Amino acid sequence: MSSILIGIFTFVLVLVCVLLVLVILMQRPNAQAGMGAALGGGAAEGMFGGEAGNVLTRATVKLTVLFFVLSAGLYLGYIWTTGGSKIEQAKPLSLSAVADNSKAQQAAPAKAKESKAAQQAAPAKAKESKAAQPAEASKPAPAQSPAKK
Repeated sequence: MSSILIGIFTFVLVLVCVLLVLVILMQRPNAQAGMGAALGGGAAEGMFGGEAGNVLTRATVKLTVLFFVLSAGLYLGYIWTTGGSKIEQAKPLSLSAVADNSKAQQAAPAKAKESKAAQQAAPAKAKESKAAQPAEASKPAPAQSPAKK
């Protein structure tokens, strides 16, 4: 149920954003030129009369407040549906945990060097043992001397 409400309020937020952009673009700029005049600044005066500036200003303020209320409400709704924010779920670190982590990081490079040396030595030993095995297998068995009768 809450995900449906979040979806509906997200759609309303998108509509408010579009309306806010359009209302801002309809306002007449101070220089009497620009995007406001090109995108219907004169049409707003024809529709709302001589007080078009006041109507558009009030609409901008109301849409802006609605935008911020919807944004904050959606954020709180998301936190409520997910069970809290990630920051609240994180465990606080103690001084001993930080010290243990530091010791582990210092010990890690030494262990890595030892394991690299062991890995490099292992193939060399394997090659030596493989080389020795075929050499012994290729040697013919010593001939037995005939027994003297």
